[in-house]
Amino acid sequence: MSKGVDVSYLSIDRLSARYGSLDVLSDISLSVEKGEVVALIGPSGSGKSTLLRAFVGLLKPYGGTVRLAGNTLDYADAASLRRARDRFAIVFQQYNLFQNMTVLRNVCIAPTLVKKRDKKDVEATALALLEKIGLGHKLHAYPDELSGGQQQRVALARALALKPDVLLLDEVTSALDPELVNEVLDAIRTLAADGMTMVIVSHEMGFVREVSSRVVFMDRGRVVEEGPPSMLDAPRTERLRDFTAKIIRH
Repeated sequence: MSKGVDVSYLSIDRLSARYGSLDVLSDISLSVEKGEVVALIGPSGSGKSTLLRAFVGLLKPYGGTVRLAGNTLDYADAASLRRARDRFAIVFQQYNLFQNMTVLRNVCIAPTLVKKRDKKDVEATALALLEKIGLGHKLHAYPDELSGGQQQRVALARALALKPDVLLLDEVTSALDPELVNEVLDAIRTLAADGMTMVIVSHEMGFVREVSSRVVFMDRGRVVEEGPPSMLDAPRTERLRDFTAKIIRH
């Protein structure tokens, strides 16, 4: 991150967090521009998913700052935490859909009940989102009538219906059968093409290369290296060279 005043859309400066006495994020500094897709990669336990959880206050940082659109987020303050959760939306590995609700209801429930938005406006937004990701014909289906890939796309639409400034994706394809992965990745490609600001955690290296503006390699709760996707072809650090040698197949 550049010295002096950081005017990035999302800026993280020396963010640190711990579980109990264990440091899980140590002095994380990075920035994300509006419309950018930043991919977090690294071995299991490196802090990638933890960083996403810290953004939404599921793990409260003990040090450092997060600024979004010029506003500092104070995770110790309840009102500021609510504002943070208004501006970020996170999609996890598991779909966590309400099994007793239709696709349309799953997408509409949070904006109407939690955000108190107009029901007709929310439904219009939901219909447009579901159509965009190829599920316009599944409005009245229930989750157990959908494939895993379809359920994950509903989870994407549900997050987008909240109209977040930044979409956080935590290994959203890892729980899917291989043949279902592409339909979820296609939906994310569409969002990237539309200019959605995203921070994604993924082990799909081909997808990371294709869709991300920038790649951030993490290990042991720290940022080790960052750069354009081409950095995966010529890592500067020995740790990233070792990582890519193990997971990337040409």
